[in-house]
Amino acid sequence: MIFVVLGTHELPFSRLLQEVDQLIESGNITEEVIVQVGHTPYRSPNMTFIPFMTYSEMEEYYKQARVIITHGGTGSITTGVKMNKKVIASPRWRHHGEHNDDHQLEIVRQFYNAGYILYWDEGMELKDIIVQIKDFEPKQFVSGREKILRIIEDFIQKEA
Repeated sequence: MIFVVLGTHELPFSRLLQEVDQLIESGNITEEVIVQVGHTPYRSPNMTFIPFMTYSEMEEYYKQARVIITHGGTGSITTGVKMNKKVIASPRWRHHGEHNDDHQLEIVRQFYNAGYILYWDEGMELKDIIVQIKDFEPKQFVSGREKILRIIEDFIQKEA
């Protein structure tokens, strides 16, 4: 199963769903596709659409999915990365009316450059990324939380 995650941002992200739909129509995607669609109005009989989910429902779909295709939201990406899932992220673009700015491009590139995900963007073919994801082995996520907490604690102790 492929789980597509669009998050809760109020602007639509139909461009990604149109691309996934075309891949289903052409036979490049043959497995079930479930979409957490949020506020995006796009619909197709080729996919199952669920507007919003609880955190535990989302977590279940992430666990069941073979591949996660997500917008470039930090929470959506990190949920998949922490579960060591194969993630394809796509940034929402301001000039397409998908977001207020282009910060998701930076987020997606950081995760990609670190080896955690693959990504799809303008000028790329999603079908090529779908082929690549089969052999992609994501880098194991290592939280920097403990290191950050030590830095903060050291700073506080020096200032005290």
